[in-house]
Amino acid sequence: MPSLADLLHKSIPELREIFLDRRRRVPRGLLEALETDNRNGAHQLAKQIRKRYRSNRSEGQRLHTLLRFEIELWAQGYSLVAGVDEAGMAPLAGPVVAGAVILPQNYKLRGLNDSKKILDHEKREELALQIKHDAVCWAVGFAEVEEIDRINIYHAGLLAMQRALLGLSCLPNFVLVDARKIPQCPVPQRGIIRGDALSATIAAASIIAKTTRDAHMLEMEALYAGYGFASHKGYPTPEHCRALKELGALPIHRRSFGRVREVLGLDPIQTELFEEVSPEPKATAVATA
Repeated sequence: MPSLADLLHKSIPELREIFLDRRRRVPRGLLEALETDNRNGAHQLAKQIRKRYRSNRSEGQRLHTLLRFEIELWAQGYSLVAGVDEAGMAPLAGPVVAGAVILPQNYKLRGLNDSKKILDHEKREELALQIKHDAVCWAVGFAEVEEIDRINIYHAGLLAMQRALLGLSCLPNFVLVDARKIPQCPVPQRGIIRGDALSATIAAASIIAKTTRDAHMLEMEALYAGYGFASHKGYPTPEHCRALKELGALPIHRRSFGRVREVLGLDPIQTELFEEVSPEPKATAVATA
């Protein structure tokens, strides 16, 4: 890093590029020097850097809070804490996909959050790539449309989570799950309501599940033109419902869902018929270290 004197010989646009755009560490004395600098924009740059400081502190506090469940478990000796979440319960088409991830202890990734709160597709993809790179291990599990129709969507979600958990390359000591508990879980677990917004590991799992399912539905767009899977990912948007009525149901449409059954002229399913069904975790998990 150049000396303070050398930095102050640079133009304000150059300093903005270094300390705001590239987010380099601000050396001691630079802010105070900018606040007494007579050049146009120097005071504004100092304000923007201080605003960045406040934002960083706020994000750091948020990420620390997001680790509160994990910190408690690490303190109890559970060194490998996995988070598990699923994506794709509501769509009319496509599989339900679950993600499972074990993060390093005290892991903090700027922007990590519940995947539903990250509206920018590219940002979700960037976070997913970073999580996969940094994780101790991660895996995804699918429950296919045929399974959804056979055992119902609730049990299919559990089945996908089972498969994701069993797909991890190392066995966790403890599992945190969004809202539910995984049947036949081989280690202690805890279901956390709104866990994808309250736990860093569940949030990471939700991002992996969401981006994996989105990528799968992009592949379906290439197979089935005209249905708009690239935009709605199978969810019951007006565009999707209109295509379903006009073009008919595809093999990837869930025939246990009311809107699909209506298009096919089938009677509604009596959901109580599925209450006693218990899925088994068949080996369809996809895992990476």
